[in-house]
Parts: sequence; structure tokens; C-alpha cells
Amino acid sequence: EVSGVLSDILEHISIELKLRQFLHQNIRSALIYPCNILVAMAGVINILIFFVLPKIIPIFSGLSIELPLTTRILIGTANFMINYWMYIFLFIVVSAVSFVLLLRVYAFRFFYHRLILFLPLIGSIGHKAVMSDFSRTFGLLLKSGVKIVEALIITSDSITNLVYKKAFREAAETVKKGDALNNFLKAREDIFPAALSQMIEVGESTGTLENNLFYLANFYESEVDEATKNLSSTLEPILLLVMGVIVGFVAISIITPIYKITQPIQ
Repeated sequence: EVSGVLSDILEHISIELKLRQFLHQNIRSALIYPCNILVAMAGVINILIFFVLPKIIPIFSGLSIELPLTTRILIGTANFMINYWMYIFLFIVVSAVSFVLLLRVYAFRFFYHRLILFLPLIGSIGHKAVMSDFSRTFGLLLKSGVKIVEALIITSDSITNLVYKKAFREAAETVKKGDALNNFLKAREDIFPAALSQMIEVGESTGTLENNLFYLANFYESEVDEATKNLSSTLEPILLLVMGVIVGFVAISIITPIYKITQPIQ
């Protein structure tokens, strides 16, 4: 409205929002398959414990042989879950509700958001996704004529991760005092990559900050896209291996006592 190019700015905003939405959809899509495997794994375990093992455990209990350690562990686990499943379910529900309620507490939510950033695989995606959102939003605001301090404050409001939200607020205060933005980013290398501070430093010194920010947004968006594809391909064999180990453990625990019984007959 101030510059008289409102229609151009709105068109640019629509394009940037579509790109941002596409980025978030890619992240969600990459997590669908691992979640499906986890659900299938939980279903297999429940079927074994509540339907298969109750029919086999009485047979093993009546055998006059010493059961293998794996079989005793399996029987103990199955009996515990069958006898106390209600308490286990109640514990899970209470834990989930408590976690949701604790997320309303700022200190706990801040700690949780910081923890996510340092988790293997997921943390890297979280860092890059925030960098993409920051670069795109910050560049768009600057291109629209918003002053850098106000742009940083608005950008911090658009970031959901509290660690970065606080950092961008601190960056706005630093710039407001006359210091360069890149100096603040260099001082926080624990959450800001060197490439970001270097590109912003070049943009501040050459007057091409907006263009550099859009370049960074596209760069980190491609990085997130590649990381999400790798995440799915990395988690798939790990989850399948875990499922195979569980099923293999159950199979060995059941087959070993049967083999001990048949040995004297042979």
C-alpha cells in the first residue's frame, strides 16, 4: 500500500506461500511410511501377545524341561502384558495427556523444541526447514519494503520452533543497536549454519540481501527435500530390521523348547 505495488507483492506472497506449503507437505509425506511400519509392528506384537501366546504358554508351562532363557523372557513379558494391559494402557494415556499439557508450559516446550533440533536424522531436517522458512519469509518482508528490525520480529512470529523464535527476537535487538545481522548469526553457530551467515554478510555488504535470502530459501528447501527422501529410505530398513528381530525372537523362543522335547525321541 505504501509503495503502490500491492498487487505485485500479493502475487509474490502467494507464490512463496505455495512453496512453503509444498516443503511442509514433503516433510509429512516422508514420515507417513515409517509411521505405517510402526503401526504394523505394534499390530503384529499385539496379535502375538494377546492371541497366539496365550494358547502356547500353557503347553510350555506343563513341560518337564528347563525352558530356555528366551522362552522364559517371552512368557514373562506376555504374562505381564496380559495381566496388566489395563495399567499399561492407562500409563500410556496419562503420559500422552501429561505430555500435551506440559507442552503448554513455555519452559518445557522450549526444551522439547531444542531437543528435536539435536535428534539424529530429524534434527537436521528441522534445522534446514527453519532456515528455509526464515530465508523465504525474511526475504519477502525485505522485498516488500519492511525495515530489517521489524522484518526480523515478524519472521520470529512466523517460526514455530521456540529456540529459533527467541534467537530471531534477539537478532532484532542486536540489529536495533546497530550491529550487523551476520555478526549475531556467527555468534550462534550452534543453531545457525555458517553458509547462512556468510551469504547474509555478502548480501549486507553488496546490497543484495533479498536475492541472497531467496537463494538460501531455495537451497535449504532442496536440502530438506533430499533429507526427507533419505529419512524414509534410512528408517525403512531400520524399522524392518527391528520387526524382524522381534518376530525372530518370538520364533526362537517357541521353537527351542519344541526342539528340546523332540531330541530324546530322536
